[in-house]
Amino acid sequence: MILDIFNFLLDVVASFFGYLLLLRFALQWRRISFLNPLGQFVLQATNWAVLPLRKVLPAVGGLDMASLVPAWLMQVLVKLVLLSLKGGAALGVGALLPVALVMGFFELLHMAVMAVIALLLAQAVLSWVNPHAPMAGPIRALVEPLLRPLRRIVPPIAHVDLSPLVAIVLAQVLMMLLTYAKAALMPLLF
Repeated sequence: MILDIFNFLLDVVASFFGYLLLLRFALQWRRISFLNPLGQFVLQATNWAVLPLRKVLPAVGGLDMASLVPAWLMQVLVKLVLLSLKGGAALGVGALLPVALVMGFFELLHMAVMAVIALLLAQAVLSWVNPHAPMAGPIRALVEPLLRPLRRIVPPIAHVDLSPLVAIVLAQVLMMLLTYAKAALMPLLF
């Protein structure tokens, strides 16, 4: 029971910071201003990890690796700890590291898809409730590149934009594909 509580708390903390780092990565990738409540929160919560890494991890093709790499490494570290606690310590870190690296990558992809779904839901709700809320602009800017191609395929029905619904369904399909890919890859790693 204590181990389950520790696993849960470790996963919550790592996921929280992982999502913030992914959000920082996405905001910088889309060149969205951090001069809003969401941006300010993300900056203040992640500067401790990103600013020191900027000195050693340059941007690649306009992508901020100093935000993406710590999100991945945090997931790798969590997977290493959890694998070690579940009896993998006998195998040694050398045997667990490749598994943790792959599991951390899949977890980061899973988190990215979940973040997209959450942003799509938030954008849909804000567009109905308060389209001029301070958070609406950055969220809209993040999801618009995903929705724009879908709007060409899925026309509005009675002035209702169904593209967020289609995007969420496609994201769920991507989650299923990631789950199957991870399940197929895991036996090869052990």
